[in-house]
Amino acid sequence: MTQHDTPVLVIEDEPEIRKFLKAALTSHDYAPVFAETAREGIKLITLRPPELMILDLGLPDMDGLDVIKTVREWSALPIIVLSARGQEQDKVTALELGADDYLTKPFGIPELLARLKVALRHSRQGAAVASPVFAAGDISVDLEKRLVKVRGEDVHLTPTEYKLLTVLVKHAGKVVTHQQLLKEVWGKNSTENSHYLRIYAQHLRQKLGDDPMRPQYIITEAGVGYRFRTE
Repeated sequence: MTQHDTPVLVIEDEPEIRKFLKAALTSHDYAPVFAETAREGIKLITLRPPELMILDLGLPDMDGLDVIKTVREWSALPIIVLSARGQEQDKVTALELGADDYLTKPFGIPELLARLKVALRHSRQGAAVASPVFAAGDISVDLEKRLVKVRGEDVHLTPTEYKLLTVLVKHAGKVVTHQQLLKEVWGKNSTENSHYLRIYAQHLRQKLGDDPMRPQYIITEAGVGYRFRTE
């Protein structure tokens, strides 16, 4: 399926943002459909199922977080959230409720298109069996053999570093929140120990040769979590 065939539902009540999104999406061969309210958007999902949804959190009739909850009860539709500046907790909550990604207003077209591309690629892979070898740039991770290589050379990671890396690469391209990472790596009782995560992320960057000042792979999403960048 090409991008030209890709229907995208946008639930957004601000006319200027709708206008901006319409121009951006149609000029890159997407087919946007717009809803100004949550209820209208949810109805459109059932009548004309899109391949992806762009969702504003500040809607007039219903909180965007409640829209995510409602849709996730019956659909795995990729959801990209639009969030106003400074609403870090809303971003975190949205991701933990099942959103795939978020954009902070104001945002640029290249960033929007990159996020759409990643979300659609993950969705279209669907239930297909993922390759046991993950590769991005100079890094490869063999999930079956538990081998990590940088530029073809083996890299020794501690069990915790390896676990953190595997969680990030399994969700590559997507933001994984601090809470999700702490729960998956250290267990459900460790969600307050965010300093662990910061320290291990630094160690992991060093071992992967990822410059902490300008990281290529493990990207910090301030106040929210980390993203393993694939492109």
